[in-house]
Amino acid sequence: MKTQNITLALPKDILLRVKLIAAQRQTSVSNLLYQALVGIVQQDDQYLQAQRRHLQRLARGFDLGTHGKLKTKRDELHARR
Repeated sequence: MKTQNITLALPKDILLRVKLIAAQRQTSVSNLLYQALVGIVQQDDQYLQAQRRHLQRLARGFDLGTHGKLKTKRDELHARR
């Protein structure tokens, strides 16, 4: 996999905490950020897949047991009591 370096500006207090977390997990700051970003990309992919599935279900419609025919007229359904 081809990689590309980026520049990231963080407040010093956050960077110090990130370095501490990376050291505790015995990894680098770069790897820690890589893992976090991969997680974000995977989460976005899963969301888009779920959205596509749901839109396909909506396009197909749902069988509500009426076989496309209503026994009640619209006015009866919305009649005021």
